[in-house]
Amino acid sequence: MASGSDGTKTATEYIQGHLANQTFTYSGSTIHLDTVVTSWLLGAIVFGLLFMVSRAVKKEGVPGKAQAFVEMVYDFVDGQVKDMFHGDRRFITGVCFTVFVWILVMNMVKFIPVDFLGAFTHLFAPHWKPVATADLNTTLALSLSVIFLVIVLSIKAKSFGGYMHELFCTPFHGPNIFAVIVLIPFNFAFQMIELISKPLSLALRLYGNMYAGEIIFLLISLLSAAGIGGVIGGGLLHAGWAIFHILVVPLQAFIFMMLTAVYLSMAHEAH
Repeated sequence: MASGSDGTKTATEYIQGHLANQTFTYSGSTIHLDTVVTSWLLGAIVFGLLFMVSRAVKKEGVPGKAQAFVEMVYDFVDGQVKDMFHGDRRFITGVCFTVFVWILVMNMVKFIPVDFLGAFTHLFAPHWKPVATADLNTTLALSLSVIFLVIVLSIKAKSFGGYMHELFCTPFHGPNIFAVIVLIPFNFAFQMIELISKPLSLALRLYGNMYAGEIIFLLISLLSAAGIGGVIGGGLLHAGWAIFHILVVPLQAFIFMMLTAVYLSMAHEAH
């Protein structure tokens, strides 16, 4: 669709302006600049604030409000990890806390009106996707990082030889060496299916929910072009969808965190 003669945008151009990534090419690779900048900027701000809170921790006396809030969130994550892993859980809790907070903050950008952000980002970029988790590259990067940690913890807990045995000799066990050799390709195939399905399920679940939510927000915003009735109706629908996302945004971060805890805990288990 073409732009109007008065310079206004069509519905297609409006949606693309908010959902298309701002990209640039480096060494033959296409990089989503908006995703990189948004995710790293939010991460730097949030974890910078957490670092400042940690420097001001009061070991005695009444803790401040910021310290109490951070401790409440950390204890919540630690409690979830404790229910499924009974060993030294400090590392797993740290990973899950980081994942939960970072994804939650990236998801919370959805609460900012799309046109409010667009009025700023379009000053220097024709396209800018503000919600980093609505980009499959972000969710895949997070999920692949989790699976990498799963492999590392599996090798640490079972040794390299033990992990290789699990990879090629489970879930099917042969009664003799000949049967074991015959079953190796089948075992390896099953293990690869499990290993590949974990990051895919993590990434696609988060991405699908965030991307679909963005599309619906934009479609509701387009109702404002239908006159005063569209403005009123769109406002009501927008408020309702935003209220619904008060649940969806933390829920998706919680699900990703819980699955991360499950996968990291399973890395210590032997078949």
